[in-house]
Amino acid sequence: MSTHSVRRHLRIETAAYDAMIRRFIPGYETMIELVASTLAASGPDWVIDIGAGTGALSEAILAHEGAQTVELIDVDPEMLEQARRRLERFEGRVRVREMSFLAALPRCDGAAASLSLHHVPGMDEKRAMYGRIRAAIRPGGIFVNGDATMPADPAGREAARRLWVEHMMACGIDEARAFEHIEEWAEEDTYFPLDEELAAMRDAGFDAECIWREATIAVMVGRTG
Repeated sequence: MSTHSVRRHLRIETAAYDAMIRRFIPGYETMIELVASTLAASGPDWVIDIGAGTGALSEAILAHEGAQTVELIDVDPEMLEQARRRLERFEGRVRVREMSFLAALPRCDGAAASLSLHHVPGMDEKRAMYGRIRAAIRPGGIFVNGDATMPADPAGREAARRLWVEHMMACGIDEARAFEHIEEWAEEDTYFPLDEELAAMRDAGFDAECIWREATIAVMVGRTG
């Protein structure tokens, strides 16, 4: 099993994650709500939250009518323990599974991910990841992914990085430290161009589109037809 640790990767304590992620990620609140509402609107009985972390996305999904049960999948036990506490009020509608999302995924009616699939390092691996997600979803289901993307051309990437840094600066993070954060995250994160992400989803059998974007962050939807 992977030993990925959010504490090590982001260089923050697990308990501080929910506060810090808003300082790190442009449009975080909008992204989470849009992923959750889009998924829940399809009325899935069983949802998997891929790389669920502290359960913020699962909480938003469960707060909407439509989704009955959410199964959280993550390899980081510290994050999952925080998620269990967070979701106690949804007792009976929550399942937690400590496992790598690189393994075969459980069957579901819908799948969601938030800031997790950028840990897949190559486009061939990303296509395989989307293929596993597509294989897990029953006919008529939906996949919604909120994640960071980056343009392919150097000028576009630099402009996107600047927008990201400006968001962190507006949240009180020093400019030099903001650039350092991005460099540190690049040790484990890979951000592909949006059109490549959508093409990989389509190759896996999804009808894919981007429904929202702010700076480097996008919400992508894959429908199974």
